[in-house]
Amino acid sequence: NGVAVVTGAGGVGRLTPITDPCLHAHTHAHLAGIGNATAKAFVKAGCSRIAITDIQAESLNTTAQQLREINPSVEILQQAFDVSNPTSVEAFFNEIKAKFGRIDYAINCAGIIGQACTSSELSLDEFDKINSVNYRGVFLCSKKELEIMKEQDYATEGHRRQRGSIVNIASQLGLAVEPMLVSLDMGVELIAAAYCASKSAVIGLTRCDAIDHSKYGIRINALCPGIVATPLCIRPDAPADDPYAHLKPEIEASPMKRMGQPDEIADICVFLSSEKASFVQGAAWVADGGYIIA
Repeated sequence: NGVAVVTGAGGVGRLTPITDPCLHAHTHAHLAGIGNATAKAFVKAGCSRIAITDIQAESLNTTAQQLREINPSVEILQQAFDVSNPTSVEAFFNEIKAKFGRIDYAINCAGIIGQACTSSELSLDEFDKINSVNYRGVFLCSKKELEIMKEQDYATEGHRRQRGSIVNIASQLGLAVEPMLVSLDMGVELIAAAYCASKSAVIGLTRCDAIDHSKYGIRINALCPGIVATPLCIRPDAPADDPYAHLKPEIEASPMKRMGQPDEIADICVFLSSEKASFVQGAAWVADGGYIIA
């Protein structure tokens, strides 16, 4: 029950529409990015009111259609916009409050990657682009979520009660960095320094917000996925029958020797949002198949 908000719900994770025919085919074959899977997981868990956003209207429409296939009566508020734009964020959350009156669960999932280069080679424009979405976007959205949650009543009573819960999607690379992994071996277009720093910033923001808002009955946690089979990890030149072939060395380096699946990350989001995780506060919850402990 309750009202859920999921950013990055289209599940593609790029700033511009995908025009490469090869990559476009892979993306739709593996559409379930973390945001897409999370929105579906909330509806499957019984959430009948949900607000979703993504910068790409086409993929967001696909997510909305999938949600209606799960529950034809689900109430959906959807808007396509850039989460780094404060005016758009303000309008989105104003509409959520007007339509639903509250926010019980928020998953800040919108994120991007960029071109592979070292910090000394990184342009300021590239640095700003990735941090504007991965860090600024999380800040802008969580700020509005907290403002709304602080004003609303508790959904339940008892020692597990909460006014709301926020899960910010960070990354294992916000906790443990291996430069060769993120700048060379992964093969995806990834700005190592800026990406890792942006995800570390999300973890820091999460911890501070958790401390500051515990007194309001609001829980804020970060989820740090490892390598997950999403469109974000598919290279334009990847073979159609094995789009994640370039990631095999990193997959083999983890104890579980496999990629995570979007639905596995989504289920953790639902758990962390629920009262079953009522004593979890300010955590950086790692879901990476054991990679960072290996």
